[in-house]
Amino acid sequence: MSEPLPLSVLELGTVGSGQSTVDALAATTRVAQAADRLGYTRLWVAEHHNTPAVASTNPPVLIAHLAAVTDRIRVGSGGVMLPNHAPLVVAEQFALLEALHPGRVDLGIGRAPGTDPQTAVALRRDPAALSAEDFPQHLVDLLGLLGDPRVEGGLAEHFRATPAAASAPQVVLLGSSGFSAQLAGELGLPFAFAHHFGGPHVQTAVALYRDTFRPSPVLTRPYTIVTANVLAADTAEDARRLALPGQLMRLSLRLGRLRPVPSLEEAERDPERAAAEAMPSNAIVGDPAAAVTELRQLAADTGADELMLSASTHGVAERLRSLELVAAAWGLPAA
Repeated sequence: MSEPLPLSVLELGTVGSGQSTVDALAATTRVAQAADRLGYTRLWVAEHHNTPAVASTNPPVLIAHLAAVTDRIRVGSGGVMLPNHAPLVVAEQFALLEALHPGRVDLGIGRAPGTDPQTAVALRRDPAALSAEDFPQHLVDLLGLLGDPRVEGGLAEHFRATPAAASAPQVVLLGSSGFSAQLAGELGLPFAFAHHFGGPHVQTAVALYRDTFRPSPVLTRPYTIVTANVLAADTAEDARRLALPGQLMRLSLRLGRLRPVPSLEEAERDPERAAAEAMPSNAIVGDPAAAVTELRQLAADTGADELMLSASTHGVAERLRSLELVAAAWGLPAA
């Protein structure tokens, strides 16, 4: 019997109504430890800034904590938004994380700012730096700083991310467009498509990635991770009810009205509930058998090598239960 396709977790460090940053990060810690125990392959944390619903502002700091309180699972960024940071800074951070936790660190890299334009200016300290035109060169510089033997010249000619590296973090390029897919293929990197954003282009992007893939020192064949919004509960009715706070959050994002994730009680009486429920979505919501069936179909449709799950709801107990139910129905080998 073949091993089941790897499953992983994308954790946003969400802040719900009535919750503090302390509460949100304690919940993220519980999710990471549960994912470690349940047999998930990796857990990634995202980079968002100046957002009421997301406490994950600094992935390297959070990764250091989560790697220290787990035993087996790979921990990484989904992702670090490279235009916000100097490549040498990112390389130093992740080389240090890799030295602390050898073989367990992923560096997922994204091109978007992860925030609004005003906050992006504050991060980058120069309005002229808002363009992402230099992203490919910065990515190549980052690879060179982390020891990629293909990179000649650039920053790696003069700087080292760490004085004596024994291993390097796994670099994965994130994206929701053909640009990132093609760049990942040309550089021979793993590619993670942000299907949980709700975009319709996953199959096109994955095909482009595979068509442009060139073997590299880190990867001999294409490797695709596809993310998905997944919320499983003991019954389909429970899952639909618990998904409502996440539906309202997606509507708020679309309308540009940022807020903490509403509680279930707040969501049930929200005046925009009907609009949120009617909004098109590719989220997988249901009982364990239905959720797994849809996940298998997503894997078949995209040819994904790995699926990464993000659960969008208010309470951590519901997120943990969803991970437990999917892991058992999928057949993950628990630690």
